[in-house]
Amino acid sequence: MQHIFSSAGGLTVVPYPGSDPRLLLTGGGVETAYEYRDRGGYRPVGSVAGLADEVERSGLRGRGGAGFPFAVKVSGVRGGSRVGAGAPAGWTDTVIVANGEEGEPASFKDRWLLRHRPHLVLDGLRLAAALVRSRRAYVYVSDPESARCVDSALEELGGGLPDGPEITVVRVEPGYVAGEETAAVQAINGGPAKPTDKPPRPFEAGVAGLPTLVSNVETLANLPFLDRWGADTYRAAGTALSPGTFLATVTAAGRAPALYELPHGLPFADLLALHGIAASGLRGALIGGYFTGLLDRTVLDLTLDHETLRRAGAGLGCGAIALITEECPVAVAAGVLNYFDRENAGQCGSCFNGTAAMAAAAGALADGRAGGDDLRRLRRWSTVLRGRGACGTLDAACNTAASLLDRFPREVTAHLGSRCPDCAAGPATDHAPYRVATEVLR
Repeated sequence: MQHIFSSAGGLTVVPYPGSDPRLLLTGGGVETAYEYRDRGGYRPVGSVAGLADEVERSGLRGRGGAGFPFAVKVSGVRGGSRVGAGAPAGWTDTVIVANGEEGEPASFKDRWLLRHRPHLVLDGLRLAAALVRSRRAYVYVSDPESARCVDSALEELGGGLPDGPEITVVRVEPGYVAGEETAAVQAINGGPAKPTDKPPRPFEAGVAGLPTLVSNVETLANLPFLDRWGADTYRAAGTALSPGTFLATVTAAGRAPALYELPHGLPFADLLALHGIAASGLRGALIGGYFTGLLDRTVLDLTLDHETLRRAGAGLGCGAIALITEECPVAVAAGVLNYFDRENAGQCGSCFNGTAAMAAAAGALADGRAGGDDLRRLRRWSTVLRGRGACGTLDAACNTAASLLDRFPREVTAHLGSRCPDCAAGPATDHAPYRVATEVLR
């Protein structure tokens, strides 16, 4: 039986049955500083070297997209740090950014943490700042409610963190590319929230040209648990290469979205059962958000961890899992490509033109207006355009187009010259399929 811990505005929040949640809260509302301290938060920072060792042994991976090892990021920033003029002993000219700009439409986990457990995020930010010896930190968001909750949390603390860096909350307009790490750095530096050329990477030259650690808020939210209980306890959940738990936003047509805390390595079929969907009714899924494209029913045989999904040509990404049940996969792919066409940064010609071309071809296919030449062009674009943009948007569009053609050939064929019965009978796919409506999730 699933144990519902809290819900807000239609979002159900559920830990994995039989487990003690590390990130989710029992009950609703916003956790106060008093409640967080009562749960063991804001412990005095002890040995930074000891914490760094626990972080490395834990195998903590980033929760924002690529699953990059957190300890490697920390090492890169520490390696480029330098002691600034007049800096107190033990501190350096480095910067840390808690990235909460959750640009993925099908994800709501970062905003939930910021809205309901801002002190957990701030405590993680404080510990990360100690690891890179930083005195300057930013909380980077686009959601007004998240910004308000963080500001309120800081006010509870008297305007700043205990034994922590000086914190500034930066809010930008939402956008798919706004959460990319170089876009975050450029926005904090006063520019547009759009990706920049690499190198340099932020760990080399980020905010104000200083070595900068940009880390997703869920990643940071794992640090207080690690600091208190250590790497061995952290590794008690998950797999050897994907340790710990992760937050998954699960969406499906006709159902309220749900936020789950799950152990890495959970069979996908178990998540499907937890969400109350029969395996026989599943047509496919988008895992990790829009970036890696569509999976077909072979997803039923996979487990939810980085290594397994990577072998399957997908990725866990930000933990957003959209279940394709009633919808035609062709219509879903067309909706995703249309979204990329709308949301590309408009600064790389290959991306601006490439996403538009692929969206037009997929749209024609969904409408039953495409022919064999359109499919051949879509196939060619999905191959030759890879790697040509400043960020991952164009690659994501290529992944969507290629996965549709490779994994759903029967549905694609059914759309040549006519719409399939499902598309003819149902409404057009929204331009951001499976989007979680943040304005109603308070």
